[in-house]
Amino acid sequence: MNGNKDYYETLGVGKNASADDIKQAYRKLAREYHPDVAKNGDKAASEKKFKEINEAYQILGDEQKRKTYDQYGSAAFANGGQGNPGGFQGQWGPFSYTYSNTGSQGFSGFGDVDPFDVFEDFFGFRGFGGNRTPRKGKNLYYELQISFSEAVKGLEREISIESGKLKIKIPSGVRDGTELRFEGKGMPGQSANIPHGDVFITVRVVPPKEFKVVGDDILVNIEVNFIQAILGETLTIHVVDSSTPTGIGTVQFKVPAGTQHATRFVLRGKGMPRLRGRGQGDAYVEISISIPTRLSKKQRDLLEEYRKSI
Repeated sequence: MNGNKDYYETLGVGKNASADDIKQAYRKLAREYHPDVAKNGDKAASEKKFKEINEAYQILGDEQKRKTYDQYGSAAFANGGQGNPGGFQGQWGPFSYTYSNTGSQGFSGFGDVDPFDVFEDFFGFRGFGGNRTPRKGKNLYYELQISFSEAVKGLEREISIESGKLKIKIPSGVRDGTELRFEGKGMPGQSANIPHGDVFITVRVVPPKEFKVVGDDILVNIEVNFIQAILGETLTIHVVDSSTPTGIGTVQFKVPAGTQHATRFVLRGKGMPRLRGRGQGDAYVEISISIPTRLSKKQRDLLEEYRKSI
């Protein structure tokens, strides 16, 4: 890939990051480096970093632009912006906009949506260079760690936050990294006619050791020896089961005779609960075959005899 700007590195995500991963990384960094709230006190440095973050998200947050970037690099966008007499032009996050100091604003690429709303959503005001009068109270952001069992079954809990006590309900099947929004539960506005901000809670789920969660599905890796792979074997494997205290249960799985290394089988309905009560995902069972590194003389003689017979 050509080009001298690594937008993935700027947002701190990998090249295989999902659209949701990119959005969450942008939201986190935008809150951290906004010049009006940056903790390091160096507003010029924060503004520079903030512009880099938004430039990266403007590209990676757009599916078509991301494909172009992956193929040609940032050079493909080097001549994308020109000066705007009597005002300025730029990109903030997913928005392209122009602002005229004569009092009129024109927006391109995002219909009639005001691009400065993204700042209001994060911070309660209209972004630096715009109207600083808060239109709502400050938003609050938290992380909540829950067990795998709680993720499978869902839970209700009362938590203490800056604005007071908050009762939250986490749905069954919630994933690690899911962000929940509680409208109007943030800090109060500066006056009675200004509404409260919102509360955003990012859920962190302790991963199970027995398998890997991949969206609605789980991936179970089973290691068998070459004799079990050749002759077949019935094994006990772990799957998701909301009826158990841990959210993890077991089922009997038969490895068919003659199974090859890396063969994958599917157990329908043994994965994570789907959000909004639409059943469960699947369990994918992947077979790994282990080969012994040491053999007794008798074992070697038997294998030599087998080799001569084929």
